[in-house]
Amino acid sequence: MAADPAKAPPRWRWALEFLALPKIHAAPLRAPVVVPPFGRGRPVIVIPGMMSSDRATALLRRSLAKAGFSVEGWGQGMNTGAKVAQIARLEAQLCDLSARTGEKVVLIGWSLGGLFARVLAQRHPGQCALVLTLGSPFSGDRRANNAWRVYEALNDHTVDDPPFAEDPGAKPPVRTIAVWSRRDGIVAPRSAEGEAWQSDKRIEVPFKHFELASARGAVRAVLGILREELG
Repeated sequence: MAADPAKAPPRWRWALEFLALPKIHAAPLRAPVVVPPFGRGRPVIVIPGMMSSDRATALLRRSLAKAGFSVEGWGQGMNTGAKVAQIARLEAQLCDLSARTGEKVVLIGWSLGGLFARVLAQRHPGQCALVLTLGSPFSGDRRANNAWRVYEALNDHTVDDPPFAEDPGAKPPVRTIAVWSRRDGIVAPRSAEGEAWQSDKRIEVPFKHFELASARGAVRAVLGILREELG
């Protein structure tokens, strides 16, 4: 693809992202995307991106539930960055959900949430069935996005020195899918696509970054991927 992996998306594309904010804010009120059920009660955790919460992933989670999955949000309010305590609670949630259900958990992470999902799957591959990242900047330069300055303003570390030893760019030892878009105005497309060795599959979708879990078409695409992988 043509995008430079070392550069953040241009400002005009970044500005277009804000057109999707009404979809995010209205997510809890929107009807789920309906497909023939195929989840068979499989457990799923959906992790929101930076400066968003479970409210932002409500449409995706309700659609997953309608498709027959047992779905949890991350339950920690707004995701403001990699905090040791937050990651520890998410790790405990993963292990507890897997133990309670007796099944491996599907991890879906939007943007920064996808980095957390990849780290958790590296730590606990025995509890993870699949990792699906949505526009997550796991590959290459960690400043190849339009969010790193906000991240560093909110955290006590730089994007190059997160409070975990794992490298999000390393492929977890479980099935790993990277969803990315050329229309992404936040994360460099190549950072979200990654190299072939960093994921088992890389899938391009035609949505903005803020639409990846809030646009009905994007949610339908996620359901289609899960049906192909799990159904």
